[in-house]
Amino acid sequence: MADETPYRGVHDLGGLPGGPVDRTEHDANFFEKRVDALMSLLSHPSRRLMTVDELRRGIESLDAEDYASLSYYQRWLISITNILLEKNVLSQDELGMRIHELQHRLGVADHQH
Repeated sequence: MADETPYRGVHDLGGLPGGPVDRTEHDANFFEKRVDALMSLLSHPSRRLMTVDELRRGIESLDAEDYASLSYYQRWLISITNILLEKNVLSQDELGMRIHELQHRLGVADHQH
């Protein structure tokens, strides 16, 4: 008989101990505000380059290690990036060039050898 245990994504903690919930409020930092603004612009009805459902799908498809190690808005950014690449709104080459430009401008070493 096949295993009948339902698939549970890394994000699905329903019924499992999830640990304490940090309920303290914090002011959104610049990165968080920027990612939120990006999502708002991309999902605005006048553009509709992506939907909240697509964002959620992208977050829920992260592997367990990435999901656990990334912050809430880092997960959003990875999902947004992957969706824009999927839809050919952005190419891998364009993304790579932009990352390289930013690393150069910020004086960050390029770790691709």
